[in-house]
Amino acid sequence: MLVLLAGIFVVHIATVVMLFVSTIANVWVVANDGSSSLGLWKNCSNGVCDPLSYGGEGALKSVQAFMILSIIFSVVSLVVFVFQLFTMEKGNRFFLSGAVMLVCWLCVLIGVSIYTHHYSYEGGFHHGYCFILGWICFCFSFIIGVLYLVLRKK
Repeated sequence: MLVLLAGIFVVHIATVVMLFVSTIANVWVVANDGSSSLGLWKNCSNGVCDPLSYGGEGALKSVQAFMILSIIFSVVSLVVFVFQLFTMEKGNRFFLSGAVMLVCWLCVLIGVSIYTHHYSYEGGFHHGYCFILGWICFCFSFIIGVLYLVLRKK
């Protein structure tokens, strides 16, 4: 049981790190020749990064907001899990940690889905590693949230 909890803890920390990287880095979309990339915050071309020309759009602002919310909920869930690990009585489940992590999962789902819908580039562009990390975090946060709900402290 201790090994399982330690594994979940490590995957949770990895998810938090991946959420930070996917939200901060500017590689959501990359040109096929690698000369430019677009992120949630800046447009980088030939080593020079400028603010996005479409940065005021509501869809992009909502993606930014949901990705930031997912980071916040993931960190809160991690802190709650550690707190519950040391204070909760034996036999109880990690309901609060799981619920907060599932809210994180929902925020990642909404943010990455909006980006997928509104900013699917064709011809000359492909999705970058930040976009892929967002979807990986979607999967990991769901698995972690469900495991927190199912596990009992022994």
